Amino acid sequence: MTQSPRRPSAPSRRTVVLAGAGTAAALLTPGLATTAHAAAPAAAQPCASYWFPDSLPTGTPGDGITWRSLKAWRPETDPDLPFNTASVPLAERFTPVPANTTARTDQARITSLVAFGNTAGNPSQGSATADYYALNHWAYIDELVFWGGSAGEGLILAPNAPVVDAAHRHGVPVLGTVFLPPVHHGGDLRWTRDLVQRDAAGRFPLAAKLVEAAVAHGFDGWFLNAETEGGDAALGAEMLAFVTELRARSDAAGLRITWYDAMTVKGEVGWQGALNSENTALFREADSMFVDFRWTPASLTSSAANAEAAGRSRYALWAGVDVESKGWDAPVDWDAIIPADRPHTVGYGFYRPEWTRGHLPEDRTPAQFHAADQRFWTGRSLDPARPDGTDSWRAPATAVADRSTVNRLPFATTFNTGHGLRWYENGRVASDAEWNHLGVQDRLPGRRWVVRTEGRSPSVGFDFDDAWRGGSSLLIAGEFDAPVTVDLHRTRLPLSRRTVVELTHRTDAGSGPVTVELAVALHEPDRPGEPVAYAYVPAGELRAGGSGWTTSALRLNSLSGTVHALGVRLTAAGPVRWRLGAVAVRDRAETPAAPTGLRVTGASRGTGGTDLRLRWHRSPGTPRHYELHRVLPDGTRRFLGATASTAFFVPGLRREPGEKAARFQVRAVGELYTTSGSASTAHRW
Repeated sequence: MTQSPRRPSAPSRRTVVLAGAGTAAALLTPGLATTAHAAAPAAAQPCASYWFPDSLPTGTPGDGITWRSLKAWRPETDPDLPFNTASVPLAERFTPVPANTTARTDQARITSLVAFGNTAGNPSQGSATADYYALNHWAYIDELVFWGGSAGEGLILAPNAPVVDAAHRHGVPVLGTVFLPPVHHGGDLRWTRDLVQRDAAGRFPLAAKLVEAAVAHGFDGWFLNAETEGGDAALGAEMLAFVTELRARSDAAGLRITWYDAMTVKGEVGWQGALNSENTALFREADSMFVDFRWTPASLTSSAANAEAAGRSRYALWAGVDVESKGWDAPVDWDAIIPADRPHTVGYGFYRPEWTRGHLPEDRTPAQFHAADQRFWTGRSLDPARPDGTDSWRAPATAVADRSTVNRLPFATTFNTGHGLRWYENGRVASDAEWNHLGVQDRLPGRRWVVRTEGRSPSVGFDFDDAWRGGSSLLIAGEFDAPVTVDLHRTRLPLSRRTVVELTHRTDAGSGPVTVELAVALHEPDRPGEPVAYAYVPAGELRAGGSGWTTSALRLNSLSGTVHALGVRLTAAGPVRWRLGAVAVRDRAETPAAPTGLRVTGASRGTGGTDLRLRWHRSPGTPRHYELHRVLPDGTRRFLGATASTAFFVPGLRREPGEKAARFQVRAVGELYTTSGSASTAHRW
């Protein structure tokens, strides 16, 4: 079959795919890890895990690449696993009444296939740049696939912990990728046979290993993409048996499987663009199936009927939408997937939506990325309550009901998007270095941005020039001639006489005085598209040139029931630059317990300084994340980084004048951003 030029393939790599991979497989010891250079030092940069199923390629891997066998992998001997283990449990979600009349509840959902970096060399816990695909429109996503894999690096890719932690905080499961590439991308059928090999008892050891890897790393299952040509009916039968066992093991572990429409039950690679007799048996053993880009309106209609005939939801099918090269200008027959005049046909899946970052100039800023990302997910109107019906791009906010995880106290957010130009603590710069780490991303507003006013609408968005904590804050700016209400979070928060809401906010230079009110809704709107009926609680007047950040503590004891939405109302005349740094809702103040056992587990010297690996014991309870500092000889602290994990890599340390040992502290940060005492350790120079 002629291969579709729009079929998913490996992301571009800096390594050369090795030719003749099958000629010397018997000379390789199964499970042997092969690297391009000497064994890595104890404090090498930990990176996301990746493997071949069993046998390795011939030759020598490219620089910085390690060839590993999943069959031989053991979690207890993996030195990088502590850095790659996700910590945030998958949050429960609920679906509010949609912001517009076109978004549907319980119909089409969305999966996203995202390449966050190369298969090899993808840091486990962020890096020192703000230029990163900080995925944040989780409210519209039902499943995230950590896309990657290549014949020159590895075929099985585990998501790194920051991505999983951010997704889980917003209720989105994350799948690793099993990619068996086409021959012209370096694929070799022996890797498919490795995957479905049986042991002496007739079981599939790689099915067990896939489940073991997902559980050990803390992610939610696997995306199976078998595209290597040359198979036959016998191999097809073994693949089906393999997926059946993987299904049983995944069910027992609470994991998911998504099958990609490539290999058929006959063992051949034939992209169907449909659910039909060639792949229905495989679909039955999966939670969902990604339908190849060859789909047509007729094939999606028949696929929906076939799914229901198999006893499954039509929305367990993801119709592929390729946005890798054109983004919102991609030609898509939206009426075939999500028609406006009848129920949605199937769900759909974005292939490579990180285009919103990649199409920008190389000197792009975080603000430019977020502006493009909002255009992609919200639509040209930039307001999900007012979709632009003339926009050819049918953005998710116009068709898919958003969801939220803000359903219990305490709740807090600092509008931290998971990357920044600096790191702020309590409104002050704690580090002037760029950074990214999605694992410390906040629960962000799902609808961005619903603005209601009788006058001119201001601009609303994440801003990176100042923050209360983390790397960003919410900035509302414009010429005001009428009150402006901005929706923030959809919630299910119970009220009591003790409930307090704290707003940490300020005005910037050039702003006139602003009267601020907290907007609280105790009921959902009756119908989609209706505005929220808010009650307003005064939060004071702010003036530019004041004392900077102000925290207004607002008691809600005059209200009762459940908070269904939170927002703010601003009243001013003239120019406004008002910044919201944090929102916290609580019944009582909570301080997390301190971590213990901070220690250095590896150290090595490089040209940039000394690299260290640090580990500690988790704090009791449920800390939000941990923050690490270096204590300098004069007693001041220097921020090193934050993570939800209990391990951290510190690169390029240099000795301070007169310093005999570098001293470190780690502290826990609670849901309300209160901090614990510290655990300490030192590294002697």
